[in-house]
Amino acid sequence: MSEALGTLDAPVLVLADLDGTRPTDPALELVAAARTLTGGDGDVVALTLGPVEAEASAALAAAGANRLLVADLGGERAQAAAGADAVVAAVHEVAPGAVLVSSDYRGKETAGRAAVLLDSACVSDVADLRVVDGALHADRLVLSGSWSTTMSANAHTVHPPILAVRPGSVEVPDASVDDAAPLPAVALEAAVSPEAAAVRLVSRESTAAAAGPDLAGARTVVVGGRGVDGDFDLVRSLAEPLGAAVGATRVACDEEWIERSAQIGQTGVSIAPRLYIGLGVSGAIHHTSGIQGAGTIVAVCDDSEAPIFEMADFGVVGDVTEVVPQLVAELDRLRG
Repeated sequence: MSEALGTLDAPVLVLADLDGTRPTDPALELVAAARTLTGGDGDVVALTLGPVEAEASAALAAAGANRLLVADLGGERAQAAAGADAVVAAVHEVAPGAVLVSSDYRGKETAGRAAVLLDSACVSDVADLRVVDGALHADRLVLSGSWSTTMSANAHTVHPPILAVRPGSVEVPDASVDDAAPLPAVALEAAVSPEAAAVRLVSRESTAAAAGPDLAGARTVVVGGRGVDGDFDLVRSLAEPLGAAVGATRVACDEEWIERSAQIGQTGVSIAPRLYIGLGVSGAIHHTSGIQGAGTIVAVCDDSEAPIFEMADFGVVGDVTEVVPQLVAELDRLRG
């Protein structure tokens, strides 16, 4: 029996993370998801934790937002607890039917604390959202991707559910930023609680693995496994022309070929890119459990019996040291 899909008749609040003064790709995805939930012409309110430039505001508008709240938390904006305080203040201001945040390391913490403060519900790692008979249905993968579960949360303007959506799960519609007018920013008074103020960010440093696009939210990810034999320069040679993030299997991290922050899988990061390219990856379950949300999977491995080929959309049986340089050369040729 098919579900009767509907839309929310209340606003949807989106916590739009910033990269500097620009919205991140996951933030634009959340706005697009909110627009779908409201039927395409409902009230979508973007909340940022710092100043937004005109071009960034126009990008939020092009993705589907029609209102912009700015809570300038200053140095506290990096703290999840302070972000939760801003979300709570925005909920009281907007009275949304639901709140969407990004399901990354900080977003999950923000979602959990905001749900507690609002006496509401929280669902993390959401891969798909829809409205069924007035309730929000959230699909998520659990138990290393072996189960797909659906959670139901009633939309409510007093205690709205907080939904942490996995980066890469939502397609942002093509829309020209040049054709979108910047949204007028409305200042939101959001007092930082003593609990949030008690936590202070001491330092922040991007590792070599994180020097490219963010791994969790990247559209394209190139992953090195045991088969690259420590040569992550080879992996990066393919990742760079594709604008891809670099990831790794547990074995590659155990061997200290790359930082632990690059690990993908059951004990690492879960990703949902449009394109996953595995180089020398055999496809052990503790790794593939972290790529269940990937769109197209390409595998290059010299073992024709490797499990990765069972789930790959396109596979090449060969030595990565021979295949990758040819692929990079062909990309260079196509780009002129």
